[in-house]
Amino acid sequence: MPSSLLWAVDVYGRVYTLSTAGQCWELCKDAHLEFKRLTSVQQCCWGIAGDHQVYLYVHSSDVPIRYQEETYENQRWNPVDRFCEKLLPSDRWQWSDVTGLKHQPLDSFRLPSEHWEWEADWYVDENIDGEPTEKGGWTYAIDFPATYTKDKKWNSCVRRRRWIRYRRYKSRDTWAKIPSQDDGPLPDPFSDISAGGWEITDEPRGRLSLWAVSLQGKMWYREGIHHHNPEGSMWTEVTTPGEVVQISCGPSDLVWAVLWEGQLLVREGISRENPKGSSWVVVDSPSTEVGAIHVAVGINVVWAVTKDRKVWFRRGINSHNPCGTGWIGMVGEMVMVNVGLNDQVWGISCEDRAVYIRQGVTCSELSGKTWRAITVARDDDRSRSGSANSLASGEVRVQSQSSVMNDAESSSETERSQAAQSTSPTHADAMKRRIPKVTSDSFISELVSDKERKPGRDGRDGPTPSIQEDGAPQEQASADQETSVELFPQSSGQQGARDPKWSNVDLEEAQPPLPAAASDTTETSSLSSVATYNLGIEEQYGVDEHPLWAWVSGGGCAVDSHTHLNWFSASTGVSSCVQSMSLSITPAQTAAWRKQIFEQLSERSKREMENFKHYEQAIEQYLHAFINEITVLVPVLNDTKHTFAIYTPERTKQRWPIRLTAATEQEMHDWLALLNLSCCDSRGIHGAPCKQAIWSTTCKGDIYVCEPAPNLEAVPYPLPCDQMFWRQIGGHLRLVESNSLGIVWGIGYDHTAWVYTGGYGGGFSQGLGSSTDNIHTQTDVKSIYIYENQRWNPVTGYSSRGLPTDRYMWSDVSGLQECTKASTKPPSPQWTWVSDWCIDYNTSGGTDREGWQYAADFPAKCKITTTGPWLEVPPIALWDLTILPCSSQSSVEEVSLWGISNKGDVLCRIGVTQQSPAGTSWLHVGTDQPFKSISIGGGYQVWAIARDGSTFYRGSVSAQNPAGDCWYHIPSPPRQKLKQVSVGRTSVYVVDENSNLWYRQGLTPSYPQGSSWEHISNNVRRVSVGPLDQVWIIADKVQGSHSLSCGTVCHRVGVQPMEPKGQSWDYGIGGGWEHITIRGNSQEAPRIVMPVPAENTLEKKGRVAEEGGEGGGRTASISSVLCIKEEELNGNAVSC
Repeated sequence: MPSSLLWAVDVYGRVYTLSTAGQCWELCKDAHLEFKRLTSVQQCCWGIAGDHQVYLYVHSSDVPIRYQEETYENQRWNPVDRFCEKLLPSDRWQWSDVTGLKHQPLDSFRLPSEHWEWEADWYVDENIDGEPTEKGGWTYAIDFPATYTKDKKWNSCVRRRRWIRYRRYKSRDTWAKIPSQDDGPLPDPFSDISAGGWEITDEPRGRLSLWAVSLQGKMWYREGIHHHNPEGSMWTEVTTPGEVVQISCGPSDLVWAVLWEGQLLVREGISRENPKGSSWVVVDSPSTEVGAIHVAVGINVVWAVTKDRKVWFRRGINSHNPCGTGWIGMVGEMVMVNVGLNDQVWGISCEDRAVYIRQGVTCSELSGKTWRAITVARDDDRSRSGSANSLASGEVRVQSQSSVMNDAESSSETERSQAAQSTSPTHADAMKRRIPKVTSDSFISELVSDKERKPGRDGRDGPTPSIQEDGAPQEQASADQETSVELFPQSSGQQGARDPKWSNVDLEEAQPPLPAAASDTTETSSLSSVATYNLGIEEQYGVDEHPLWAWVSGGGCAVDSHTHLNWFSASTGVSSCVQSMSLSITPAQTAAWRKQIFEQLSERSKREMENFKHYEQAIEQYLHAFINEITVLVPVLNDTKHTFAIYTPERTKQRWPIRLTAATEQEMHDWLALLNLSCCDSRGIHGAPCKQAIWSTTCKGDIYVCEPAPNLEAVPYPLPCDQMFWRQIGGHLRLVESNSLGIVWGIGYDHTAWVYTGGYGGGFSQGLGSSTDNIHTQTDVKSIYIYENQRWNPVTGYSSRGLPTDRYMWSDVSGLQECTKASTKPPSPQWTWVSDWCIDYNTSGGTDREGWQYAADFPAKCKITTTGPWLEVPPIALWDLTILPCSSQSSVEEVSLWGISNKGDVLCRIGVTQQSPAGTSWLHVGTDQPFKSISIGGGYQVWAIARDGSTFYRGSVSAQNPAGDCWYHIPSPPRQKLKQVSVGRTSVYVVDENSNLWYRQGLTPSYPQGSSWEHISNNVRRVSVGPLDQVWIIADKVQGSHSLSCGTVCHRVGVQPMEPKGQSWDYGIGGGWEHITIRGNSQEAPRIVMPVPAENTLEKKGRVAEEGGEGGGRTASISSVLCIKEEELNGNAVSC
């Protein structure tokens, strides 16, 4: 799991971040602003600063934020001027959008804000539907609304071309002020903000819902926030039934808010089409006596804090019932709480102002078990000189405090003033440690009241805090009510040395207890309940003091039960409240009942087994396979059976493996580990795979590796594929790529990139036949799809009532198997659901507003946690990758590695070496459209395929210029859209969307783009071309003795320099295989010298003597001897 950040604001308004992989709070890089509110997500953080303006902090990344602006130039033909800009009055504008309805000249485009910049000038797009156009980029049609083609015909009366220009977001790793909108009502100053909504029905990454609350209690929604526009476009007011003081938005469709009176609002009707929702529902406060002041929501949880600082958990929350069913009181008192990813909870204790994390939060126990303080230092603590006088020459002035009561409590104000006196430095130190909140001007207008005084602490009980309306007059303290308190002795020289800088501080807890006569005095924090405090020097905290926190946000912090955190080892001055907040039970308390339950279960088992003693044993069957004949062991997991398959060469040919079932999943893993170790011992295979290894993955994400034999590519007798031995490596990946230097990368189903660490084992082999180091925890997330099918009839329209011959109303993609939401399970017991079922709007071919494709699929995400020799390469999610193939003796210092992000950006990895296979950073390579496949071959040939199926070649790529210069558009095969490419030393193969395999002809050093495509085979899922131009594929519909096999490893035999296309296919392991890479195998096949018969030798000598020369005779003789007839190895089986 990549590291993520927890954001927090201390009482001085300074912003800190804490990494899940770090051990200290780090001050935000752009620290010149003071903040009072933060809301963070994975890619950015929003905040409200002291000027009540909204700021955005976007993390830096190797992939820029780019937005493509486009406009169309339109022309019409006339007999005089030919094609020109003179149009008919009924025509569209000369410069317009694609529809022709909007006038868009080139000079009308403006940058949205000062945080954007243009990348380059306007240029013409010379591509249409994956095909290159003629020079100039013109496309022709009979009229403007018609269909355009690249060819000019006799009836082409109009033409147009597309102009493109990119703008780039430049304000990264800095706080960027969100500009005020030019039209519409301007929001008044904001007091609270919350971001979320990125998981609303599988929204594209970067799409956010941003909610804000103003000082006047109004609610606003930020429109248009997505990956290409992180700032959004405008603020829209959302009506509410009352004045709102605080709001919280979860990752999905949960939005809760707190009203001025202490009640809570729940937003209903939030969906993909209406992210703002449609209506509000009022929910009562958790306590009937005091109202709520704070709420925090996640995916399936809602937490609240009432005015008496009690923490509450809302049960029964889900996507169908956002209001929940009831409140549960939790242990602990908090100033505020925040819910992050995985419904993890953080809070700030009102006792010591420390940040706490809720431990024990799981999918089955969302409320967690106990609070634990985060006890790490700040980064600036490490550079201190050890002086404790961080507040030297400081002075405190306490103003008279005024409060405004609720209408239900009082209609008049009650004023209270108290002077704090300093009698000794010891007393001053005690006061300094008790300061709960130090604020700048940004905190003057806080709406939520501070903590009530407890009887045990200050000897008085006060009524519930009240919230003062914006604009209420503040009471000014008179001079005789203001008393100066000297915290530290200071010399007169120090007093006059510099002009003190004043800030605001709430000294509520620093005040001594009131006498009994004043115990009924109203206590509340209002807009005038502040005192001034001289900051003195730069450091606000003492050396031995922990920071006092005012706000925490974990919306982008990914922490789950398996995450190892180093947040609790540092020693600070925090007084931990873990014991008082814990709900856990010690093992000693559970020993008695555990023993009792074990005894009861044992007695029950004995009692039930006695009734079956007279039963005869089942009939035993015998089946054997020699260990040295086993070629692969494959786990076959499902909910009911724990099965694994055993393949031998004969079983591989039959496509009919031996299946064995174990009683439990653990027993199956034990058998797999033991058999895998025995098979490796019998073949002399030990340790990590060699650098020349062949890697592959199955459709279930299992990783297999094969040590290539020297005769694997021998001609004319290569090693048969069905005799190759495959062993499993721990981990879970969708694809793996390697080269002969031992650099191996993989991509998971959640598009996370992983790099091979050099270990072996892991997974089920952990502890047996596995390396002890270089094994790490790995997680993966994949989506499970089911399909809802409906048929139209004249009476009810589309409904679930189908014909008897129709497929199931809920089925898999084939329609042959019934799959309902309730009956569909994760792939195996190792997987757990991490999301609810939702509608997929990204189905190929498009959908309508409700997800129907006239047929909707419902994906749900599940997660697996395993171990393997893999380390994550954050932070960019990848769709495809390729590594430069080279020989094992290559002296390449830096290996070229290219990738495609899940958004379609083309990337080049910098700093990849044998010593550092993960590299250092990504270099973005600009493209005009998103890509989906890429491959680099010998001589730094880079080929790529765009999402529209078009092919591109990258020119001028070299070791000195790793990113190249420009893209060349290569025409695709006729009427075919390509989906995958693989480049070898001198060969280029592609697979189209119809599973056809094509070979690029005419590649030469002087013309590396080639000349034409030649069809090789069909039913091909994926192709891999090695550094010696070896060709391996994953084929479908391979005929076995019992049935057809899908996902079979196949090897192209007969590939030679003079015959690069090969001759036939040899079939190996399968089905169920998804990916294979041969790009690490650079072993040259041994040269076979065929023995020449004696009679042929005599014949040759005589013929040479007769012809009077050696040259022609030797050539003819050798060619005739080596021309051996090869037997066809089911050449057409792949084409079945």
